Amino acid sequence: MKHKHIFLIMTDQQRFDTIAALGFGHMHTPNMDRLVREGTSFDNCFVNAPSCVPSRASLFNGYYPHATGVLRNGLHWQRTWVSSLASQGYHCVNVGKMHTIPYDAKAGFHERFVCENKDRYYEGRWFADEWDKALVARSQIKPSRERYRELPDYKERLGAYEWTLPAQSHADFFVGDMANWWLQTRPKPESLFMQIGFLGPHPPYDPVASYAQHYLDNPNLPVPDPKPSDLDALPAFLKAKRVHDSKVDHDAVLWSLEPTHAQLRRLCAYYLANVSMIDEALGKLLKTMESKGYLEDSLIIFCSDHGEALGEHGLSQKWSMYDVVTRVPAIFWAPGEVLPGQRLGGLCQLFDVGATILDWAGAPMPPAAQAQSLLPALRGEAWSGREAVFSEQAGDVALTGASLFTMVREHRYKLVHITGSTEGQLFDLERDPGELHNLWDDPAHQAERLRLLQSILEWRMQSSVQTMSLMGDAR
Repeated sequence: MKHKHIFLIMTDQQRFDTIAALGFGHMHTPNMDRLVREGTSFDNCFVNAPSCVPSRASLFNGYYPHATGVLRNGLHWQRTWVSSLASQGYHCVNVGKMHTIPYDAKAGFHERFVCENKDRYYEGRWFADEWDKALVARSQIKPSRERYRELPDYKERLGAYEWTLPAQSHADFFVGDMANWWLQTRPKPESLFMQIGFLGPHPPYDPVASYAQHYLDNPNLPVPDPKPSDLDALPAFLKAKRVHDSKVDHDAVLWSLEPTHAQLRRLCAYYLANVSMIDEALGKLLKTMESKGYLEDSLIIFCSDHGEALGEHGLSQKWSMYDVVTRVPAIFWAPGEVLPGQRLGGLCQLFDVGATILDWAGAPMPPAAQAQSLLPALRGEAWSGREAVFSEQAGDVALTGASLFTMVREHRYKLVHITGSTEGQLFDLERDPGELHNLWDDPAHQAERLRLLQSILEWRMQSSVQTMSLMGDAR
């Protein structure tokens, strides 16, 4: 049976506020803008976990991290719903990053062309991916932490570096070109599911210099300016993370406890330049899809696995529950099938993208799945979204001060519970969208605090019921 083709295009660590058509005019993203204009954007999509592995595991299996047991980076996972698409006649291909562990697990795909992080061979994870092999074949040495550490200003860089090899060798251009190669050279399947995983804008923040210059020349470029009161109000585990990040250079990012405006400006410009490079690669992909007869017969989804702090609240990278980390783009495009120009403000979760793909393909959902299909909303039917979204993260490489922290977020209030601590975070997002005023200990907000803590408890208990049902089905 023939189905529409499905392209799931994912970036790594891309904030929601990095697409011009979503209201951020300093960005140069004409191809992402096209998908927004001609498709439907879910403007309040939140990740299930604020780091790569647990977020992607939940997206690709339909369960919350505590149900999968994958609550931090480095944990093994490879079970996905991709085989369910294959059972419907889809030929399933991955090009780029999936971040399964092991990295080259089949994960239900017929073909995988694996590309992992730019700095992945460190920390005992020796794995040569397609990009590594291509660089070796081109007699090129991949820029990485080992080389960056030789720079005299390494400690001032905050992870921002100019790409020094030819532009076509850059990770994001390489992934885009490999996807184009597959589409241009392989016989066209009756139904194709292709997951394309770009490695950026995850650090190192390493654009070709000309792309960064566009942002460096912008006098109105937004640059974080965390205040001492914001830093003082951080819970202890995030204060510990700041110190850890200033001593350990994960992903070639050596953080500063007191970065200058110039340092943060360069960091933001380089990060946003990586986004623009991905946008250019996306444009080439769209042209290839059109030339090979895919475009008008496809569902295209554009999303990211989590966001990035970029110095806001004095923090680097992910591993926190601020909206800049947990809120991501989620755009659906399909001519004649997905309403064009639709911006939806209801709450949804990243793993709802997976449920929507299965619903679109007529493929069965995993038993007792916790994700929800967004298909009715794409077709203009009544949809109000979830009452609340949840995110959770266990201790990870940079989280030496917390074993587990959990977020519940409604439209107005957000609460973050820290296991084993009397501290927490509570924000009134209506009055404080920048999440600068922690109301956890405010006597006037204790009723909200207790209500939201109860909602986390009810959510976990309901999840236990669903998990018991799943175990019963397995027996």
